[in-house]
Amino acid sequence: MNFKVRRVNVGVIGLGTWGEVHVKAFKSIPYANLIAVCDIRHERAREIASKYGIKKVYTDYEKLIEDNDVDAVTIALPDFLHRDPAVKAAEAGKHVLVEKPLATTVEDAEAIVRVAEKAGVKLMVDFHNRWNPPFVHAKRAIDEGNLGNICYIYGRLSDTIYVPTKMLSWASKTNVMWFLGSHIVDITRWLLNRDKPVKVFGIKKEGILKSKGIDTPDIICGLIEWSNGAISYLECSWILPETEPKLFHFKYEILGSSGSIYIDTSHNKCIEKYLMDRYEYPDVLGLIDSPEGPRGFAVDSLAHFVRCIIEDKEPIATGKDGLEVTRIICAILKSADLGKPISLS
Repeated sequence: MNFKVRRVNVGVIGLGTWGEVHVKAFKSIPYANLIAVCDIRHERAREIASKYGIKKVYTDYEKLIEDNDVDAVTIALPDFLHRDPAVKAAEAGKHVLVEKPLATTVEDAEAIVRVAEKAGVKLMVDFHNRWNPPFVHAKRAIDEGNLGNICYIYGRLSDTIYVPTKMLSWASKTNVMWFLGSHIVDITRWLLNRDKPVKVFGIKKEGILKSKGIDTPDIICGLIEWSNGAISYLECSWILPETEPKLFHFKYEILGSSGSIYIDTSHNKCIEKYLMDRYEYPDVLGLIDSPEGPRGFAVDSLAHFVRCIIEDKEPIATGKDGLEVTRIICAILKSADLGKPISLS
């Protein structure tokens, strides 16, 4: 390693499904020292602390932030709750990693970025697909000019209906574009070297989830025109049948003037597992249990955050990246509501 070997004391706020991924990841990163966890549910916080050998347990995130032993916090709360803990943590001089999206309003995202810059702390958004090997390969191919000028990008990331109906108790307070589309928007901006969008058009379909008492769209799609001339289309739904072999579909296509790339991280069939009652395509990229602990791009992004603190460098996925993704998604959602395209300055 080319950095000073020291350990960063980390606290995790929010211990839902992905919050526990943060806990597992930090326990496996040698230069991270996970010393505190927080969840409003006391039993859940105690359960995670006991399971992973964590000494400090909080049910009030402000108390964790006030802990002088904590150097950095990661925020894995529902997406609409990111602003207050992120702002308070930055004001307290803690480095901050926020799960995607950074925020669900431009005002909230701007506030988080502004306070972090004023405090001089690291602010990173966990757009972990920037560490996902197929997208890393695609990014390198584009930067090296293998595909020529990028003309069109298509991204599809959808979940089975299990996610909004059973996994997320707060699905009515968000939508599939925030939960999944934030990944696609970020990857597309990243592949296009942070190009600026000039026009967006959004469309949505509602009914199935609302009939189940969940007040959120079933499908949201967005068409984006970029300043360099590329067009991208993103498609996200929350109503795939639970009989699907994987919880999600993730497919990506990149078309250039001299080549194309096709990515399928959900049905790549690197491993096919067939049992008497089901079949599976096991994950070999995102989060793999190895003899030395969890491995994969979901761990790599968190390790990068810690290294940025140690090396005093800017994260690959910055707070400003998170702000721009929030701007684009807000425009897509506004367009879907109005039924007409929206121009972006």
